[in-house]
Amino acid sequence: MFLTWMDANSWLIEMAGQRILLDPWLVGPLVFGNQPWFFKGQRSVSFDIPESIDLILLSQGLPDHAHLPTLRKLDPSIPVIASENAAKIVQDLGYTDITVLKHGETTTWADQLEVKALPGSPIGPFLVENALVLTDIASHSRLYYEPHGFHTAAIEQLETVDVIIAPIQDLLLPLLGPFIQGSEFALEVVKQLQPQYILPTASGGEVEYSGILDKLLSLGGSIQEFEQLLQDHDYNTTVLKPKPGDRIEVQLTSSVLS
Repeated sequence: MFLTWMDANSWLIEMAGQRILLDPWLVGPLVFGNQPWFFKGQRSVSFDIPESIDLILLSQGLPDHAHLPTLRKLDPSIPVIASENAAKIVQDLGYTDITVLKHGETTTWADQLEVKALPGSPIGPFLVENALVLTDIASHSRLYYEPHGFHTAAIEQLETVDVIIAPIQDLLLPLLGPFIQGSEFALEVVKQLQPQYILPTASGGEVEYSGILDKLLSLGGSIQEFEQLLQDHDYNTTVLKPKPGDRIEVQLTSSVLS
């Protein structure tokens, strides 16, 4: 398994013989609701569109997961597996091969990769987006991804996983609490799923943010503090800390059982 972090929540996952682009924001700024005064993200380092992409995965329909300028740059013939909300976006962009994955549903891709959707991040009072579980059918290696740290009780149905991609730092809004849940929430999912590795997402990196929302947000905790939490609880999970653009080979000592 190879993992390349492309900053924010964007990842290139190479597993089960497939090159999978997850929640890609690769070109142009990130703006919510066409209101840059409210929130804008600007990359200080740009990324080329990866070649030979077999599959696009979209966990959410928010702009930092289903990023319109990036999706317009990508080939619309690339197959997409998406949450219901994200599927509407790629449908409007003319993508031709879209699989909508609802909570609890599983689909098999290329007879090599199993993709399962679990309830993930709540977006407002009526919408809950997807967490994703990817399983290499041949080796049984398994990856779990939830970008906002809302780890549903449905993970109790899972066997252990090899790799988790999730926040390990909190992103806080005054009076409202965590907008992104890391730290103790990540520790709980490590306890439940017993991964060999966890990789942080949704924090750090080389993105410059501006706008009113950015001024209100504050970051809680650190990677070093989370590593200390793992030690304090005698968990054997290793934190991998890629820099944007790094391609990391994740060497698994054994595979989980399906």
